[in-house]
Amino acid sequence: MNKKKIQKVIIPIFFVLVSFSVFSQKKITFSGNVSDEKTNEKLFAVSVSFPELKLGTTTDDDGNFKINIPTGNHKLEIQYLGYQTVSKTINFSSNTYLDFKLTPEVESLDEVEIVSKGVTTTDVKKPALGVYSIKASTIKKIPSVGGEPDIIKSIQFLPGVSNNGEGSSGFNVRGGAADQNLILLDGTPVYSDSHLFGFFSVFNADVVNSIKLYKGGIPSKFGGKVSSVLDVYQKNGTSDKIHGTGSIGTISSKLTLFGPVDKQKRLNFMVGGRASYAHLFLKLANQDNIAYFYDLNTKLNYKINDKHHLSLSGYFGRDVIDLSGSFNNTYGNQLGNLNWKQNWNDKLSADFSVHYTSYAYNLEIDIAEFKWKSSTNNTHAKYDFLYNASENFKLRFGANGGYYWFNPGEIEPLNAESSINSRKLDEKYAYEQAAYLSIEQQLLPKVKVEYGLRYSFFQRIGSQEQYTYVNNMPVVYDPIQGIYKPGQEDQLIKYSGVIKSFSNPEPRAAISYNFAEDRSIKAGYNRMYQYVHLISNASSPTPLDVWAPSGTFIDPQKVDQYSVEYQQNFKDGAYSLEVGAFYKDLKNRIDYIDGADLIAQNQIETQILFGEGRAYGLEILAQKNVGKWTGLLAYTLSKAEQRIPGRNANEPGINNGEWYDAPYDKTHDFSMTASYQYNDKWSFSGSFAFQTGRPVTYPDAQYEYQGITVPNYADRNSNRLPSYHHLDVSATLKPRKNKGRKWQTEWVFSIYNLYGRQNANSISFQQNDETLRNESVKLSIFGIVPSVTYNFKF
Repeated sequence: MNKKKIQKVIIPIFFVLVSFSVFSQKKITFSGNVSDEKTNEKLFAVSVSFPELKLGTTTDDDGNFKINIPTGNHKLEIQYLGYQTVSKTINFSSNTYLDFKLTPEVESLDEVEIVSKGVTTTDVKKPALGVYSIKASTIKKIPSVGGEPDIIKSIQFLPGVSNNGEGSSGFNVRGGAADQNLILLDGTPVYSDSHLFGFFSVFNADVVNSIKLYKGGIPSKFGGKVSSVLDVYQKNGTSDKIHGTGSIGTISSKLTLFGPVDKQKRLNFMVGGRASYAHLFLKLANQDNIAYFYDLNTKLNYKINDKHHLSLSGYFGRDVIDLSGSFNNTYGNQLGNLNWKQNWNDKLSADFSVHYTSYAYNLEIDIAEFKWKSSTNNTHAKYDFLYNASENFKLRFGANGGYYWFNPGEIEPLNAESSINSRKLDEKYAYEQAAYLSIEQQLLPKVKVEYGLRYSFFQRIGSQEQYTYVNNMPVVYDPIQGIYKPGQEDQLIKYSGVIKSFSNPEPRAAISYNFAEDRSIKAGYNRMYQYVHLISNASSPTPLDVWAPSGTFIDPQKVDQYSVEYQQNFKDGAYSLEVGAFYKDLKNRIDYIDGADLIAQNQIETQILFGEGRAYGLEILAQKNVGKWTGLLAYTLSKAEQRIPGRNANEPGINNGEWYDAPYDKTHDFSMTASYQYNDKWSFSGSFAFQTGRPVTYPDAQYEYQGITVPNYADRNSNRLPSYHHLDVSATLKPRKNKGRKWQTEWVFSIYNLYGRQNANSISFQQNDETLRNESVKLSIFGIVPSVTYNFKF
């Protein structure tokens, strides 16, 4: 054998042996938990890294982490903005579990150099895009109405997220409707996100540990909605001692307690209550009206051992509105969740949960002598698995299934003299199931991908009676009157089993290319289906809105979303920049016919039409994350449109089948928040928001018919409310005597809408009684709202 042939044989064998030596080097699993040294609060998105190995990970919502590393002596670094860095060398010879308590940064009074935490955190290296992690502690720095920190309003400062104006509930993401957001509390769906029609969030900031908003790269484990996911997790109880937090404000107060239950400190609890009492001031002005809310959050955690944890969490909230005893309205959410976290071995972990959630609405009107009640209910179970094969390959998979039952409404007379007859709308039932698989993989040294598939199933089931319609058309067009109206009923069919079934694949994919440690470009694609819809002709959700499942006449909504994003951190994360763009294509978009009768409507299919929608835009987010000054600037330039064409050449559809602005279209959306830590005693913050006014429909003419003046309305959503903007400021005073004391306090002084902007909630048109001329009337909710809040913890 000549020399060249020997080289051809030996060299490949040499590389194979070297590769085998490298990859066969023994690896162990290093796992643990990271929490705050003072409060024992679990910290998420903490960086756990081995710089010399170029390996790292981050903690999850419960402060847990897991990483595979080779055996030997390695330098470990744990970094989290606002906390002292942990840096130590550890000898890893076998699987290791460690708990870490991080110490808040030391405040230097001489230089007044106080390190703060940015508003949001994102991972430059991960392929997920359009995902924001937010700590509840940062939300408390943003001024809000009445000094009550508001999670829903705080996310509206992020690009691509907007509101419907003051006094409106819900939020819109990337041109999507409010009902297209999946809102979760400890993994349980929440149907209504606000108290008192949008004045307060249902989420008590004192009990919230972490918040994640997904608007671009939505993981395969989430489904059922087509716009975004807001994933909120409550704090766990503490195992060291009982402590609490609370506040007393001008509008509301709250108290939250944490602590151990048993001496072994394996069982701990969290319980938090909150209530408003602004209506009491009305009594001083001889007003009999009442409007208040209250809610209760609870959580129990039991550590069976290092591998198994159980938790039980719950929420109950109610709004009460009573207008001089003649109008009584109560509504709210209630939910419960049982969760079992399991670490089966070094690579496989699982999360099993079962939940129940309900939204109930009750109304009594004394003058009309009737009472009305409705509810939406869901019970669900899911099992999620994570197989951590290596740092370069992670597999997530799972399945879930649930049952819905809807009580659209029932009306009853208040007394025997009432002219109202008892009536109950048809209850509706449905099953929903899904299975998913998702892979996160380091494809190349600078390329990471995440791809997966979710397959969803939905069955509308009986027992229920349902009409068919002539020509299978529940809505018909009358060319003589030029209007749509209910179709002609044909047969009444009684269903006892499956009424209609749907099954759909939902592929998800994302890729990131890391130019360097601090910058990357990402692209992603999501397909999502929504089977349960909110039928409404209001601009934002109201308690009277109807939730309707897909079925014979209502198909599921489908969205295909395409996203790109550039991310970069500057000066070791002190500054960050994100620039992204998106395009969404929506099928089976629902809109109501002109003059639709949606309240107490048993045949909702006779009031709606179907079409398509699209949304596209550019988003920019710039943040300053550390230093005395912190804050963000966010800007969104976007368009959201929909089109409801005629079903044949003889029908005009809506707006003659042309594209028109969606009710939540906002061309320009700019927001800014800033916090300044003057010293260890005083801190200041402010926020500013500007949005293009939302689309509305105004009358453009009028005519008289048999002595009655009838308005003629312009094309749907062809007009807009005036632009929305306001400036809020606050100052926080922390007495220096707090140091070393168990009882610590602070005062928060805030002013909402500093320059008294009278933003239009709506504009109505009427005839002036004196001049007999037509006039427009603007309804504004807030002027300047000052408030003082006393916060304490012990």
